[in-house]
Amino acid sequence: MSLILFVLHDPEKLQQVLAAWESCGIPGASVLYNTGLGAIRQHEGLRDDIPLIPSLSDFFSHPEHHGRTIFSIVPDDAIVPALVRATEEVVGDLNEPNNGILAVLPISQVYGLRKR
Repeated sequence: MSLILFVLHDPEKLQQVLAAWESCGIPGASVLYNTGLGAIRQHEGLRDDIPLIPSLSDFFSHPEHHGRTIFSIVPDDAIVPALVRATEEVVGDLNEPNNGILAVLPISQVYGLRKR
């Protein structure tokens, strides 16, 4: 059993990545917004200039660059190579810059995970 963490740099590809993971047998995944150090250093990440009661135009004046972090628990480690290939089919070679970062972490115990 493993925890898969994938930092997706291009949020436009989120739905395709999730579909690819489902086709590999991933039972479910969670998605979080993320902002990397590079975006924060370029002042493109976290916004601190939005007013307390913003208008819609306040959000469009400075577009934010958020990636997505997808994580899932894979019950069978035999799925992992297919999952990596499917992810690369969507985003490109993970060894190339700006395609994302995928990590596979071993899990010894899980609580609260429902069997489907």
